[in-house]
Amino acid sequence: MEFTATTRNARMSAAKGRPLARECQGLPALSALEVVEFSPRKAAGILRNTLKSAIANASSTRGVPAEDLKVKLCVFDESVRIRRYWPTARGSAHPIARRLCHCKVVLTTEENN
Repeated sequence: MEFTATTRNARMSAAKGRPLARECQGLPALSALEVVEFSPRKAAGILRNTLKSAIANASSTRGVPAEDLKVKLCVFDESVRIRRYWPTARGSAHPIARRLCHCKVVLTTEENN
């Protein structure tokens, strides 16, 4: 059985969250939560909230305890970009892309992932 949670349009580049997502993938849900709790990265806060939401989804919909869950998939995907411009000399402008990302966590109860 699989349980998912998604955080959409988080104000961060996806590349900054991918190393932390790779660390959590394949771990038991509570161990992944511990890894995220002690990480100083900005992505840790986003991933922590998404992971807690996935655990809550599992416990509220099917009554599965958090000890039985394992992180099957943990990814940071790119979202839309907010386009801005930086004024430069002689009335010209340089484009700036403010990046956003989606965080997706899939938890499973099966032993063979």
